Amino acid sequence: MPPIISITNLTKTYASGLRALKGVTLDIEKGEIFALLGPNGAGKTTLIAIVCGLVNPSSGLVTASGYDIIRDYRKTRFKIGLVPQELTTDAFETVWNTVTFSRGLFGRPKNPGYVEKVLRDLSLWDKRNSLLIQLSGGMKRRVMIAKALSHEPEILFLDEPTAGVDVELRRDMWEMLQGLKNSGVTIILTTHYIEEAEEMADRVGVISKGELIAVNETKALMKKLGKKQLTLSMQEAMISVPPELSDWNLELKDGGHELQYTFDINAERTGISSLLQTMSKLGINFRDLHTTQSSLEEVFVSLVHENRHEKKNNGVGEIS
Repeated sequence: MPPIISITNLTKTYASGLRALKGVTLDIEKGEIFALLGPNGAGKTTLIAIVCGLVNPSSGLVTASGYDIIRDYRKTRFKIGLVPQELTTDAFETVWNTVTFSRGLFGRPKNPGYVEKVLRDLSLWDKRNSLLIQLSGGMKRRVMIAKALSHEPEILFLDEPTAGVDVELRRDMWEMLQGLKNSGVTIILTTHYIEEAEEMADRVGVISKGELIAVNETKALMKKLGKKQLTLSMQEAMISVPPELSDWNLELKDGGHELQYTFDINAERTGISSLLQTMSKLGINFRDLHTTQSSLEEVFVSLVHENRHEKKNNGVGEIS
């Protein structure tokens, strides 16, 4: 099955000279949740805006459901729903009317039953007759999602969808998005809530300074790039790491009360067994030990750092 979104060598340079995107190539499969991670200014919003037809690319090719986003603009726009970062709503319109109107903008016939289902799924049914100006920020965010879903799109873009939303509303939203995925809707989101991408996304793309520096299944990315840390709680605080333990690159933490060893989970030998044996020979005792694995946020930071280091070594300058 061909990808539902195909992006090839996409670039965008603004009139100011800023290169927002630099040769981005990416395929997104039908029915997956794809999370795009990156710091502010990395190019996430520009990428979404181009695919949704709101910004023209400088070069490259983008197709959605097999249609060119420029040549077949109306067809592709019909298939895409967009929830932007900004809360743009008609303050003095009711929830029901604004969602119904959005459906009509795409030429969809009236379907009160479908609109009701969307509002119920988003816990907005009780607010259907409320004016948007009366709603909280979290509820307005839900209305934005309802508007994006009003014309029954195959592809849903969410740009920071849970910004300003409390924890309870955020969880409800993710349950709704999981339901959409199960029904075949493809979801592409940007988020600063790394734990959500780690929990919800099938795949993760990492973008930095306009370049896509990593794309992989979320679990595979963690397995490939994640590190594990062994933390030993010492019986007595250590002033320094003995030279006999220098092979393990250990770090003292918590005023010498903890000894930390970072290792590659994919290495053939982790070195833990030999470390503990050497410590025993030296008479260094510990009370407890535990291991932790890198979070997706730590992996992201590591990827960005590696990308910058490679460029520096290759003599490639960066545009600030």
